[in-house]
Amino acid sequence: MVEIKNDTALDAMRAAGRVVGQALAAVQEAAAVGVSLRELDEAARAVLDEAGAGSPFLGYRPPFAPTPFPAVLCTSVNDAIVHGIPTDYRLRDGDLVSVDCGAELDGWTGDAATSFTVGTPRAADLALIAATRKALDAGIAAAVAGNRIGDISHAIGQVARAARCGMPADFGGHGIGRRMHEDPHVPNRGRPGRGFPLRPGLALAIEPMLMAGGRDEYVTAADGWTLRTVDGSRAAHIEHTVAVTADGPRILTLP
Repeated sequence: MVEIKNDTALDAMRAAGRVVGQALAAVQEAAAVGVSLRELDEAARAVLDEAGAGSPFLGYRPPFAPTPFPAVLCTSVNDAIVHGIPTDYRLRDGDLVSVDCGAELDGWTGDAATSFTVGTPRAADLALIAATRKALDAGIAAAVAGNRIGDISHAIGQVARAARCGMPADFGGHGIGRRMHEDPHVPNRGRPGRGFPLRPGLALAIEPMLMAGGRDEYVTAADGWTLRTVDGSRAAHIEHTVAVTADGPRILTLP
């Protein structure tokens, strides 16, 4: 069931989303050569704790997962696409890092992700991140009343195809509100004019995931969570929680 939010609910989601944006900013600031992924998770936890927010990630267990998720942050490095578990791995010069974080505050949820490089960047990684951000921007621009979910999906897919990047076909964005994952599903490819109609008050997590190798296939790592590219190519993941409003898209997860 799709829930349409009123302005009060969207303001509450903005409060949760602001915490998410602040957590991601703190994580990116903490990321440096030699810093462990667990330390990045600790940086995100500190922001959530200070805000009095909970984590929709910690303990989450979807049907595909063998165990509950053990952290508040997903940390996906280099060929990891999404859902990476924070470990003792220490960041190295040139790593491409994608981090995904959520926050629950006063019964409402925010969810966002960003990708960045550590140390000396590779030009190809910067181009991949730029393409992923462009895809997100295109998806957000299509999130207007009167459009449909397929218009968001098509906008994202066009950017990915132009950049010759792959995308995992069965993962994408989602509705969000009282829970992290709500209806409707927001695919990262689709046909314009199709799917659920966009109405003011609809809140969506829009999240393109681009793979530099151009293939759409992925493999699941031994931890049962981390998705990796099949060819070892690098991946990027950028996400915002966005509300459809009468005045256009409203991004809820800026810091």
